[in-house]
Amino acid sequence: MRMRFASLGSGSKGNSTVICDGSTCLLVDLGFTLKETLHRLRRLGVEPEQIDGLVVTHEHADHFHGVAPFARRFGVPVYLTHGTHKSLSLVPAFHKISCHESFTLGTMEITPVPVPHDAREPCQYLVKSAGLTIGILTDLGHITPHVRASYKNCDALLLECNHDLDMLRQGPYPYRLKMRVGGDYGHLNNTQAADLLAGVDLPRLQHLVISHISQKNNHPEKARQAITPLLTDWNGTLTLADQQAGFDWLSL
Repeated sequence: MRMRFASLGSGSKGNSTVICDGSTCLLVDLGFTLKETLHRLRRLGVEPEQIDGLVVTHEHADHFHGVAPFARRFGVPVYLTHGTHKSLSLVPAFHKISCHESFTLGTMEITPVPVPHDAREPCQYLVKSAGLTIGILTDLGHITPHVRASYKNCDALLLECNHDLDMLRQGPYPYRLKMRVGGDYGHLNNTQAADLLAGVDLPRLQHLVISHISQKNNHPEKARQAITPLLTDWNGTLTLADQQAGFDWLSL
């Protein structure tokens, strides 16, 4: 089986991505309760015993809330940076990783990518197997040169389009939270996501998933309109990740 991936949900109320290559199956983040996690996994036809590892990007609740309960219940090893682990002491079987070194989990090679976000030691990930690369890139306030170079050559990319600048500016958040979300250590807006896409190898990219869309400061159609001008003559598949439904299996 070639690589495939799906989402349990994507947004400020919980995030988790499942990636399988036929031999190894992992979760990237887990921001849902144990009960909700099991429901969402089984919706995708995955039993919890099939998960070989859980890789964490950072300690914010919408990415970490369900990690420790799931790991304890099913004996799943957790991979996270030193800073993330220092912030959270509830993980049972864990492996501290470096943001600057790749590691293997079963048949997969996982490359952490440090990102600018308001957490202790946040990173995002490139997951590789059988010559294919899935990139996950959410929860960062701006695109660094290292991020741009790291995500240039992906076969699938889950890319944050968190907010629309005007909607955030005029929206219900208090001023301080608006500054946090829209700042250099917050979240990517639609325009920043489009800017990253300008440097991506589009002929190689098979799947692009718009992810982590704010329910209050963005709209799926605004995100789509921001990035579609960058996709002229592109033959891949564009998917929008949803908070409730996530998205169903996509295969490479």
